[in-house]
Amino acid sequence: MLTVDEYMALRQLISSERESEGSTLSEEASPAPKKRRSSAYSRKYKTAFKKVASTYKNKNGTWKKGGFKKAVKAAHKAVKK
Repeated sequence: MLTVDEYMALRQLISSERESEGSTLSEEASPAPKKRRSSAYSRKYKTAFKKVASTYKNKNGTWKKGGFKKAVKAAHKAVKK
């Protein structure tokens, strides 16, 4: 078991190690992974879906019955052309 004084000294030692320039902990966490780029088809589909979506929606902005499914099919068809 650690005493309170030993515990506080240990915490202080760890925090000072993280703040120091030669710390290995700070070097490990620096690089972030690269994000994946969307495919050309996916980008074309996205724009086609946005164009077609309003046709299959009600005036209040909700989807008509079966509208989302039809919008998806229409967008895929538009991208094929």
